[in-house]
Amino acid sequence: MKVALVTDSTADLPRPLRERLRIRTVPLYVNLGGKVYRDWEEITPEEIFQKVRQGKAFPTTSQPSPEDFLKAYQAALEEADHVLSIHISSKLSGTVQSAELAAQSFPGRITVFDSQAASLGIGMMALRAHELLAQGQGLEEVLKELGRIRQDHFVRFSVATLEFLRRGGRIGGAQALLGTLLGIKPILTLKEGRVEAAGRARGERKAREEILKDFQASARGRGRIRAFFLYSAEEEAVRELKAMVLASGLPVEEALVSELGAVIASHTGPGTYGFYAYSL
Repeated sequence: MKVALVTDSTADLPRPLRERLRIRTVPLYVNLGGKVYRDWEEITPEEIFQKVRQGKAFPTTSQPSPEDFLKAYQAALEEADHVLSIHISSKLSGTVQSAELAAQSFPGRITVFDSQAASLGIGMMALRAHELLAQGQGLEEVLKELGRIRQDHFVRFSVATLEFLRRGGRIGGAQALLGTLLGIKPILTLKEGRVEAAGRARGERKAREEILKDFQASARGRGRIRAFFLYSAEEEAVRELKAMVLASGLPVEEALVSELGAVIASHTGPGTYGFYAYSL
């Protein structure tokens, strides 16, 4: 059985990589200043941040429609027997629900997988699925591996301000960090698909050290680890974090560094950085 892969734009996979691997991507939408833009196609994070700085607008986002997925599935099923559709956490977006509604038009031919992640957390699962399918693994084996990664991966990220998460309604358990002292950096994670607080640190350097400390504790005793680094607007912080992780002495291989797309950046703001990792 030939399986095609579909994901959504919040996976934050660079276009050349998506196209080379033939991973179809359904865009989410950014609503800004009365106009609607397709993520990764019609607007950049910098355009969003510039308008916010100018006080002109604050972004909101919306999921693809079932019709958007219907078109993607029709195209994919012209080339494959089955579609594996991997998407942003259902606790953060209605994207999974739209995908499931569209899947009803193709009984038994679409499997929708809720990553319970965002950004490269979705992307790393889509890339792992592609790798296994290319090796000849069946759908059942791929889903088993994705389930393992979903339950057993590491994620930490820091944001310059919690205001974007608060305004976008995705702040979750990180609500407790609102109103912290100036100079305190929030350290966040995703737990069961929701944004949660993982700690706080005074200053950028200390935040990176705390993230590394958490990662070292998580990675102890594991084999090869793949790390996927993400950032928004300012790459320097993630470069330094990546250097610290790769120099940690752990068996870590850098898999990808990618800037956040417009939808995820709308909820995290500029100055966000962090990484996902899973063991093989």
